Amino acid sequence: MHRLLVTGGAGFIGSNFVHYALAHTDASITVLDKLTYAGNRASLQGLPEDRFTFVQGDICDAALVDRLVADTDVVVHYAAESHNDNSLHDPRPFLDTNIIGTYTLIEAARKHGKRFHHISTDEVYGDLELDDPERFTESTPYNPSSPYSSTKAGSDLLVRAWVRSFGLQATISNCSNNYGPYQHVEKFIPRQITNVIDGIRPKLYGAGENVRDWIHANDHSSAVLTIIEKGEIGQTYLIGADGEKNNKEVVELILKHMGQPADAYDQVIDRPGHDLRYAIDSTRLRTELGWEPKFSNFEAGIEDTIDWYRENEAWWRPQKAETEAKYKVQGQ
Repeated sequence: MHRLLVTGGAGFIGSNFVHYALAHTDASITVLDKLTYAGNRASLQGLPEDRFTFVQGDICDAALVDRLVADTDVVVHYAAESHNDNSLHDPRPFLDTNIIGTYTLIEAARKHGKRFHHISTDEVYGDLELDDPERFTESTPYNPSSPYSSTKAGSDLLVRAWVRSFGLQATISNCSNNYGPYQHVEKFIPRQITNVIDGIRPKLYGAGENVRDWIHANDHSSAVLTIIEKGEIGQTYLIGADGEKNNKEVVELILKHMGQPADAYDQVIDRPGHDLRYAIDSTRLRTELGWEPKFSNFEAGIEDTIDWYRENEAWWRPQKAETEAKYKVQGQ
């Protein structure tokens, strides 16, 4: 694992992985990122110049992808359009990036015989009832609810087909909701944190009963490295840290740690087709590969995340006004 090509490495989860991998391995990393609104070059500042290279480009650019894949050992595919609200407004970019982009990458990996790891989401499984004791496993049927999750499901199936039909040396991971540094302020947790910093009341979809299984981005990164190093080719591994919380609990926790009353938030109209509950069973990853999360205390992880946004206003401030203007148009 001497040379990694990380797609989408200027995005939230990808940039966290780049920082983590450079700190915990001796690998050199090339990041390929289109730098759409969700990618931020500032998320990759301060990395060692002798081990890190940045390339701005599109994963749908077959010639560029072919050149970069030929010169690497492992492709780690984070690049994706990933915001549910945006996919409901305009699905087409999700088809281009998540389907065609993934196809372009796996074709290059197949051609050059490279190891490939595909990052996906638990949203491909649809949702669970709030009182359902079950959790998603590797054998849970796909049942996506949105243009975002359906295109991610499609990309997963492409990778599986290329493993079976062409011998692609690939693994897949489906992870629960991430939180931590470098996350765009359109997303739920950083939006609420930055609202409070700006003296704006946090916004809660509907009654806030929807449950997400939260994991710190560093734990996601350590799990991906573990899968790359130890995972069985052709297998899927679910990544989760037993962090189930409903949205109301998360908002109240943020308010508590930022010195505000627990009820100092506004309820806004719910998202269409809003999934009720996600829950990950990461038994295979833990028992077969020996992985364990470090941020097992969600409250401590939230406090750490609040501190990062307080200390890095220059990173998120340029995104904030435009993001809130878009939500205002949507009544959210």
